[in-house]
Amino acid sequence: MSANGSTESGCRSEVKPSNSICSQKELSVTASVISMTVGIVSNSLALFILVKSYNRIRIKSKASFLLFASSLVITDLLGHLINGSLVLFVYSSQKKWETFDPHRIVCSVFGMCMVFFGLSPLFLGSVMAVERCIGVTRPIFHSTMLVSRHMKRLLGLTWLLAALVAVLPVLLWRPYKVQSSRSWCFFPMEQPKDWLDVLLPLLFSMLGLLALLLSIVCNTLTSCVLLQARLRRKHHCRGTSYHIEMIWQLLGIMLVSCVCWGPLLVRTSPQSLRNKSLLSPKKQNSTSFSLLTVVRMATWNQILDPWVYILLRKAVLRKIFLLCPSLLFNEQIMALKVHITQNTIVCPST
Repeated sequence: MSANGSTESGCRSEVKPSNSICSQKELSVTASVISMTVGIVSNSLALFILVKSYNRIRIKSKASFLLFASSLVITDLLGHLINGSLVLFVYSSQKKWETFDPHRIVCSVFGMCMVFFGLSPLFLGSVMAVERCIGVTRPIFHSTMLVSRHMKRLLGLTWLLAALVAVLPVLLWRPYKVQSSRSWCFFPMEQPKDWLDVLLPLLFSMLGLLALLLSIVCNTLTSCVLLQARLRRKHHCRGTSYHIEMIWQLLGIMLVSCVCWGPLLVRTSPQSLRNKSLLSPKKQNSTSFSLLTVVRMATWNQILDPWVYILLRKAVLRKIFLLCPSLLFNEQIMALKVHITQNTIVCPST
């Protein structure tokens, strides 16, 4: 979750700077509180549904999927709690970083949380896509090799990789920087000093894009295999119903991740290669605003992810599929009644 604030330069340019800054701050804090509340409620509801399904399920491959799905929702929930709390703390401190964070400890923690809770959902989504692809295309290998303890280790390694990328700037003495809006911290992309300042955001961007690409490839392959099997009727509907439910959820996660995270990941790559000091002040403000906009879009990933599991469950999908044919059938019946009525009126009685 990022800060929903505007740049201070824009506030100072108003005729009444005090009223403008105050109104902007109130609007930003309100938006942050609403986003944080909606995210926590949505993820808590999705987590309740997933845990209930995990305790009830008896299919091993489904249990592995629910393990990763629950971990994804927990990650999103913690992201809202931690990042949201940091945002509110920054606003409550009037965004005076020099006063409340002279040693840049809060900024470093904020930046690490932004990177960790950003990459973790992308990594988990790609791992889930790979796991489902193996489960559908190589079911014997999946049932014999990908046992529960291996899945839990893979989950830990996924979180560890995201944590390593997040802590890497601190280990390399390239600490996170306060961005132009002064409401959040991220990689030092405005004025890169050397190749490390360019490499770190590029690494973040490339890993995120690679995770999205892997999800797209695996989900596409899984969907094609399931569609081919259903057309050839090689499997019973009961055997593939839970596969179809999971692939619908994976496609939903992939779509949400691409829409929410794609712009930021694509934007980060050229942004890290650009020296902002060479740009005009107007261009600098435009660049800062566009970067803040794509960060706001990325925060919606943690809000929309849980609704994928809430809405794309088998019970909900079944009701939708049953509702659509019934509506179509009712329309056909009404059309038939109108046709019969018109024929009765036109034709004379004998």
